[in-house]
Amino acid sequence: MSKILADSDYCLDTFNPAAMARNIATRVRERRLELNLTQKSLADKAGVSLGSLKRFENSYEISLKHLLMIAIVLDATEEFDHLFTKPQYQSIDEALKIASVKNRKRGSRHV
Repeated sequence: MSKILADSDYCLDTFNPAAMARNIATRVRERRLELNLTQKSLADKAGVSLGSLKRFENSYEISLKHLLMIAIVLDATEEFDHLFTKPQYQSIDEALKIASVKNRKRGSRHV
């Protein structure tokens, strides 16, 4: 995964992890500036190191834990609640089709 994030040439039409990380970091920086927070003050309030915040804003790399801590300070945690939620069905047929698929407890290994 880190290779994908580091590879700026990696791009599919609607999925580009490097661009997504850059966009998130840009929005964090913009929100920080809107709230008139310095990098140091945001890092202190979030309980993350200044280096972690700078690395995120400059090279778009951060741990999920630190990103969540920053999101709490910036009042942006609601967005995380929508990640990996169950899909909303568009029709009864779609719901029945998905319900008929056996619920898997874990992923299968393809050799």
